[in-house]
Amino acid sequence: MLFLRALALLLIYDVMKVSCPFKRIYMAMNEWKIKDNQSGETTIDQVSRAIDYACAWYPKQVLCLQRSFATTYLLRKRGFPAHMILGAQKIPFRAHAWVEIDGQAVNERSDVRETYAVWDRC
Repeated sequence: MLFLRALALLLIYDVMKVSCPFKRIYMAMNEWKIKDNQSGETTIDQVSRAIDYACAWYPKQVLCLQRSFATTYLLRKRGFPAHMILGAQKIPFRAHAWVEIDGQAVNERSDVRETYAVWDRC
């Protein structure tokens, strides 16, 4: 079931990306509430695994922004205080998005904060 929700969120992001500007998607993400309590039924690892499988089965390449959008949503709906982080590297210029809980990267390499300077959190 979690896999199907992850897959649906990847599709929702693709539809939103075509139909509205990123600013609107960003504002919507900032309004997502964190569920009051963690259900205990779902762990961070289970959400990460579901996202990994959904990305593997999605018919097109999933980029970091789309993946972070879906991960943040699933984690917040399960009571985890997840934040999507937007970062950039100067030389060579590269931008990246990832998810953190309490300052720790989720389903991401551990040195992501050393590689990219954080420019925003939502």
